[in-house]
Amino acid sequence: MDIANFPWLTTIILFPVLAALLIPFIPDKDGKTVRWFALTVGLIDFVLIVVAFIKGYDVNSSGMQLVESYTWVPFLDLKWSVGADGLSMPLILLTGFITTLAILASWPVTLKPRLFYFLMLAMYGGQIGVFAVQDMLLFFLMWELELIPVYLLLSIWGGKRRLYAATKFILYTAGGSLFILVAALAMAFYGDSTTFDMQALMAKDFPLKLELLLYLGFIIAYGVKLPIIPLHTWLPDAHGEATAPVHMLLAGILLKMGGYAIIRMNVQMLPEAHSVVAPILVIFGVVNIIYAALTSFAQRNLKRKIAYSSISHMGFVIIGIASFTDLGLSGAVLQMVSHGLIGASLFFLVGATYDRTHTLILNEMGGVGKKMPKIFAMFTTCSMASLALPGMSGFVAEIMVFVGFANSDAYSFNFKLIIILLMAVGVILTPIYLLSMLREIFYGPENQELVSHEVLVDAEPREVFIIACLLVPIIGFGLYPKLLTQVYDAKTIQVTERLRAEGLAKNQEETAPLPLAGLPVLRAPALR
Repeated sequence: MDIANFPWLTTIILFPVLAALLIPFIPDKDGKTVRWFALTVGLIDFVLIVVAFIKGYDVNSSGMQLVESYTWVPFLDLKWSVGADGLSMPLILLTGFITTLAILASWPVTLKPRLFYFLMLAMYGGQIGVFAVQDMLLFFLMWELELIPVYLLLSIWGGKRRLYAATKFILYTAGGSLFILVAALAMAFYGDSTTFDMQALMAKDFPLKLELLLYLGFIIAYGVKLPIIPLHTWLPDAHGEATAPVHMLLAGILLKMGGYAIIRMNVQMLPEAHSVVAPILVIFGVVNIIYAALTSFAQRNLKRKIAYSSISHMGFVIIGIASFTDLGLSGAVLQMVSHGLIGASLFFLVGATYDRTHTLILNEMGGVGKKMPKIFAMFTTCSMASLALPGMSGFVAEIMVFVGFANSDAYSFNFKLIIILLMAVGVILTPIYLLSMLREIFYGPENQELVSHEVLVDAEPREVFIIACLLVPIIGFGLYPKLLTQVYDAKTIQVTERLRAEGLAKNQEETAPLPLAGLPVLRAPALR
């Protein structure tokens, strides 16, 4: 077999989807055969991703690799075009890793197991497709494909308010998707040639006013998924009603689609508009960090507390994207991967705790640490990772964003000082609400009825294995971040250089009459 010419990405995307179609025909009475089938498919697909990365991906190249392009719908110029670079490959690896563990985490599911695992595998392919496709119309289709499984997973297997949460999710995300379609069509039909190919669209010279309109459309769509406040309200509701495996997919992968798409399209394709809007993005990032941290501190529902914590951590991604530095953008990508691992671990443990206590209200918990020492130890370790304890991936990611933004010459000193101080406030708030959460669950006054309950058992081997798998890269990237950053360094450097050359430099020459151009925070950079 010619490894270089093997259709790796097409196989990785389609294999779980095609395997899911076999589930209705598998003889199974209690769902055990189906879950083992789904786990096997997930493992095989993850192995294919790892092999494709090892055999076909060059970490020193900034270009698109593992490229495949096949004509699909000629009259629409729609092509099955896929590829991977430094922006997408880390997230493709993350998707395979988290989804496989989420399938293992879904072992207790007994309601309609065939449909459940069918949706999990269909979502597997759709999520990888979002990160791999290089055609705007195909990207829109993949973006829409993963909405349906999430809606059904929420509405069928969710909590008491599952229909409300699922409906809110689909309205927010599907509504945002319309902006992707409109912007994609506008970009495709602008100029002398009609194309949906992302590389060709990147080469088009859009006027700045059109760039700003396209940028606005994309940022609304991707801001819903990231999420950016005030487009975030679907997330606490969805997390509040989801089951543990769906939590892992929402926190571990779906939020990262928003950050990835902003870098891929807003920054790469619309550099001039990004140079104009970036100061506003920085402000929104700070709002995310502080507002969501304060809101998390006030939550009494454990799932909603962790959900708002996720929103707060995404603020660092926004600021890193808007930093105009290699280090800041690298920190944003590392934060996406790091939060994917940490968020998935925390939400899995929330689900494991709920299975035993049958409550999510912190006031009703307390004193369960002695009964569940393994869960206590794992919950504490993952919380330390979330509050950016040195030696774990969250610490490295946040430091990179801090230093990258501080070293940016695209902003004035006073603006950077204010933003850094506000970011520091968010960093201080995080351990306060996470440590208080641990105290109330494990150390607080004992709820005698809860503590004496016979089902209050400690973690089983399957649960310990899932958390161990997540902690290995969390600690590994924290101690030696180059394990991950070398995968995308060449790409982030290329993106930053193009942004500074074509975005900031041209913005200084052409945008003086525009309202946003007069923002005092931007000044001419010394291009390196």
